[in-house]
Amino acid sequence: METSDPAFPIRYTDLCLDIKGHKTDIIISSYEDHFLVMATQIGSMGTILHARKEEGVSVDPTFTVSIVFGKRDEPMLVACARQLIEHISNSGSRKSLVLSLGLRDHSMGTLKGIVSAVIEKLAEYELN
Repeated sequence: METSDPAFPIRYTDLCLDIKGHKTDIIISSYEDHFLVMATQIGSMGTILHARKEEGVSVDPTFTVSIVFGKRDEPMLVACARQLIEHISNSGSRKSLVLSLGLRDHSMGTLKGIVSAVIEKLAEYELN
């Protein structure tokens, strides 16, 4: 694992793991107002989603996930983004999430593996 090169102005961390037989590269970058998470098994960005917590007067939080571009018929990708933004929000961060998923396998097992790896890495990485 490599973490933030001091010469590079954006904080980031990356990891490479095997999820269901596919080499999966994950990069997490922290910007002032959002996290960028890229997970790829195909070497490119794939579907890009934007997720954020809606600020309002309601006691129960509301989360919005939208597909910026890519596959619009994959509800599991939206579920993945929602789980990650809920975790980020519940950890006290107000940042939104831009999530890029370039996957060969869109199964529940693959997406659970990605969510688990990202949550574990964010815990080490400091969410704010």
